Amino acid sequence: MIPEQELGQILKEKKLFISTAESCTGGLLSSKLTDVDGSSSYVKLNFVTYSNKSKHEILGVSWDILNNFGAVSEECAQSMAEGLMQRTCCDISLCTTGIAGPTGGTADKPVGLCYISCKYKNIVTVKELRLSCDIPRVQMKQMFADNAIKLAISILKENRI
Repeated sequence: MIPEQELGQILKEKKLFISTAESCTGGLLSSKLTDVDGSSSYVKLNFVTYSNKSKHEILGVSWDILNNFGAVSEECAQSMAEGLMQRTCCDISLCTTGIAGPTGGTADKPVGLCYISCKYKNIVTVKELRLSCDIPRVQMKQMFADNAIKLAISILKENRI
């Protein structure tokens, strides 16, 4: 079973709703979740918040976080997950923010850096992912989205259901 099917099965069994907010994955995470038959029974609402302005206006990420830590940061990912849950009243929120490249990275925040955040039962988990900068952009986005789905699965399986 592929990860998005496994996540869907868990969400259906537990009657949970998921929402996503994506930056670096550009809607791919949402697409993967909705590729599963029956996903309308557990996918609530998905956003692509690619710009800082959309992160602020749609998810409520503060300008302070965006200006001081940047969009690609643990702080931003955490705020995205919290804001998404608040705005959608979902059971689990799943977010991505990162640098898929091949350009745009810095020494501190290189291409291949992604923060994945997941909020469930008032706990936000943020995972930092660092992939090789040599991975092509399309494959990088796939890996970011796959890791996000796997994080959600692991959180739901940690006896927090």
